[in-house]
Amino acid sequence: MIILSILFLNSCTKQSETIRILFVGDILLSRNVQGEYNSRKTFPWESLESLFHSSDLVIGNLEGAVGNLEEQINPLVQSPVFAIDSCDLSFLEIAGFKVITVENNHSLDLGVKGKHRTILTLIENNIKPVSLDNSPYFFNIKGHILSIIAVNLVLNRDSSKYEIPSIEIIQKLRLARALSNIVIVSVHWGSELLEWPNNEQRNVAKWFISNGADLIIGHHPHVVQNPELINGKPVYFSLGNHLFDQKYTSTKEGLIAEIEILDGKFYCKGLKTRNQKNSFYPEIYDSSVSYFKPIKYNKQTFTIRNMKIIPENIDIANKTILKAYKKNQLLWKSHPMSLVSLQKTKIDGHEEHLFSLESYYSTLDNETNIRPYVYEVDNKGIVAQWRGSALAWPILDAQISSDNDQILCALHRGDAFISLGKINAKQTITAYRWNGFGFNVVNDSTMCKDCEWVFK
Repeated sequence: MIILSILFLNSCTKQSETIRILFVGDILLSRNVQGEYNSRKTFPWESLESLFHSSDLVIGNLEGAVGNLEEQINPLVQSPVFAIDSCDLSFLEIAGFKVITVENNHSLDLGVKGKHRTILTLIENNIKPVSLDNSPYFFNIKGHILSIIAVNLVLNRDSSKYEIPSIEIIQKLRLARALSNIVIVSVHWGSELLEWPNNEQRNVAKWFISNGADLIIGHHPHVVQNPELINGKPVYFSLGNHLFDQKYTSTKEGLIAEIEILDGKFYCKGLKTRNQKNSFYPEIYDSSVSYFKPIKYNKQTFTIRNMKIIPENIDIANKTILKAYKKNQLLWKSHPMSLVSLQKTKIDGHEEHLFSLESYYSTLDNETNIRPYVYEVDNKGIVAQWRGSALAWPILDAQISSDNDQILCALHRGDAFISLGKINAKQTITAYRWNGFGFNVVNDSTMCKDCEWVFK
């Protein structure tokens, strides 16, 4: 899954310049595709190179991992293994790809080491790799901020996958929603070779949209599934194959999702591709497909005390820096933060503060877990006014109440610090009140009931 967000850096920025973003389907750089470009000594994207290089952002989904077949995990699993030669990732940069998602059912073919090696090799080739761990990933394009989140919902070779609903993915959606204008989800899901979305895809799409997604981009079925509107939001269920070696007629066609952003609206288009004759290389055969009416998006930026907050990722570290601008001038940059969520609040009843959840290690529980923070903010930067290990009990999530800036609603794990045990599936919801130095538990049944609605 990929979540893409767009935010205006300067309200005075001219909005007459179109931003074009292209999403392509599944990409294979092994097996018969590798055999073709090695034997023919030709370039797979020769017919698309000018299109890609004239676009602001081209995003692909890479199936497989860098390494050797001998490194495959669970060799008894029947699923094919896509081992990629590290040198071949340079083709992606030459073609014009700037972002590659590495969340799919083949990203762990060579284990965690293979996935990490793929990420490092992409970075070496000036391509931003996006996984769930470093999501949302933020990009600054023409004064706009785009953020991407990638998630795989298909069973991996190690039998792992993400499940929906998910507190972790809700938090990533919420962070993207806070710092962005358009939230685009690209998700690996669905049934292979099925030319229409299954019930799970539809239900998951509704869940994404209800939690803040504006646009959904799908992969994995290896055939095109036509886009639809769900609750007023565009869903490209499957873009099919982009560069792949499957033999069925329907797998030889693909769809490039073309998203154009202009004057407070985004336009959903499509460029239909198919394999070149006697080849696995893609070429465009229909470039005039438009879907839906223009979609308006929220142009409001995240501001605090008249400063615009612009996020920036740190490669590999899975951390984010917040930059504060006033009248286009950079005032300060925060320390690298393992952000989980971010809210502004007048927690003292007067001045705006930042409330964040961050993921850090603590000796209190000897875990890397979610920790709440309250920051004071001024023209010089942010300073932690309060940092809590996990309130009264280990927490799964927490948000400042929308009705009262001094009330914090927390979703706790079922264990306690004196008896830690993550396997305890029980969860509890607790309300806290800010006392000027930290949070105290609120013994108010009405307030606690209000907090229950926060986590419905």
